[in-house]
Amino acid sequence: MDLTSRRSSRRALVVVDVQESFRRRPSWAVVSSPDIVAAVDALVAASRAAGDLVVWVLHAEPGSGTVFDPASGFVRLMAGLDPRPGEPVLTKTAHNAFTTTNLQQLLTQHGVRELLVCGIRTEQCCETTARLASDLGYDVTFVVDATATMPLAHPDAPADRSIEDLLADPTTLPASAVVERTVYALAGRFATIATVADVVGGTAGAAGAVAVTAAVAD
Repeated sequence: MDLTSRRSSRRALVVVDVQESFRRRPSWAVVSSPDIVAAVDALVAASRAAGDLVVWVLHAEPGSGTVFDPASGFVRLMAGLDPRPGEPVLTKTAHNAFTTTNLQQLLTQHGVRELLVCGIRTEQCCETTARLASDLGYDVTFVVDATATMPLAHPDAPADRSIEDLLADPTTLPASAVVERTVYALAGRFATIATVADVVGGTAGAAGAVAVTAAVAD
């Protein structure tokens, strides 16, 4: 499948929560894609070159006293990601990028019907944004290797454990498994699964499927 040939309307890249808050958490030491800034930057460059809209989204939890509290100073894009004048920078307080922002209004104003979704976390804010976008009628491409996540503790596991204890627990879901399950849930239902190479090169299909498998396995 050719990602460029199937385009019939303007497209937007939605960069979800690639923010310093995550780097300040101990779990960043075991993030699935430590080079996510480079992956996102490649998508941003390709989107700008194609004349697509680039939308930046940050997550905030005001008054929480956490790294997601704007008062912490960490609710900002990671170093190396620099919005250009005219590129919207939105702040959300929900998991998805729509319900607490004017994202849908902006997309409508720009005539956007196709979305590329990337960011942090794969199975949380990125997946939730992709699902809602699909339900709103957008044609969604989920750029899996431009997302990142961390291992997930079992729901019954004690809270606030060390990273070492989390990784030693056999009930912990590895980050690679989290990504794999997200791909299974979204593909063919809510989004087309692609890689950065697919988007930048404009092609998908058999080669893209291999690349996605490799990205999940890493």
